[in-house]
Amino acid sequence: MKTKYFAQLVALSALWGASFMLIRIASPVLGPNVLAALRIGMATLTLAVLMRAMRQRWPLQHWRELAWVGALSVALPFSLYAWAALQLPAGYSALLNTTAVVFGIFAAAWLKEDTLTLRKLLGCVCGFAGVGLIVGLGPVEPTPPVILATLACVGASACYGVSTSLMKRAIGRMQPLQIAAGIHAMSLLMLIPGAAWSWPQAQFTTGALAAVAVMGIVTSGLAYWLHLRIMVHVSPVAAMSPIFMIPVFGVAWGSVGLGEQLSTGIYAGGALVLLASALVTGFNPWQKWLDAVDAKP
Repeated sequence: MKTKYFAQLVALSALWGASFMLIRIASPVLGPNVLAALRIGMATLTLAVLMRAMRQRWPLQHWRELAWVGALSVALPFSLYAWAALQLPAGYSALLNTTAVVFGIFAAAWLKEDTLTLRKLLGCVCGFAGVGLIVGLGPVEPTPPVILATLACVGASACYGVSTSLMKRAIGRMQPLQIAAGIHAMSLLMLIPGAAWSWPQAQFTTGALAAVAVMGIVTSGLAYWLHLRIMVHVSPVAAMSPIFMIPVFGVAWGSVGLGEQLSTGIYAGGALVLLASALVTGFNPWQKWLDAVDAKP
């Protein structure tokens, strides 16, 4: 993988790491249904403006494919994480989110979009070990709501893992911006009924709306477009590598924005997470230097 794509994936990790903090801010106030719909609605509007500015047409002929991919990559995960935030700390959600790579690796191999190798499996092990050290979570009482919220996070991660390979396939038929706009528009239609039902109970505070705006415009709209553009050049498994780095930034954002204390394993865990990302993506920062040395007479 080229250095610029790896750097862009790291930037995406920083953006998506902030999402868990923002969800924790907005979900208890707005409610999961309203939060998910507003976030997706803001992302759809942002991407629609970009579509207009870049003079790209909506891929209406692919609406069935976009609906299927949108349900797996946007509607279901956003809703499940918003609901889980009512029961779980942001760190738990970020940690459980890393399981998407495992689902994605096997889904990509099954769909023949990528190959399953020992290096990638080793990367998964390093990644899980790293995020465990970083988050440094204490015990949580396993009440039925907590267990259900945990299963919701794992289910959301499974959706992410499977959908990445499907989005990679869609790139062969549509432009990245068309896919990003299409899956968000279809997801918004799916979530409007639930949001309308929960609307009277929502409390539209300034902080919650600001969190929704950041998630909708930046971490959903623009970030999904950038992710799809990167996916044109890398494998589905490599495109999922930011998931291992998300807890690093998630803990950092939580410390800055919510005053959460950093765990003592942040440095060792961060090193393991970066190693995991390199193993999964195949990124080698020394490759250009090694190639230059080999080229010398």
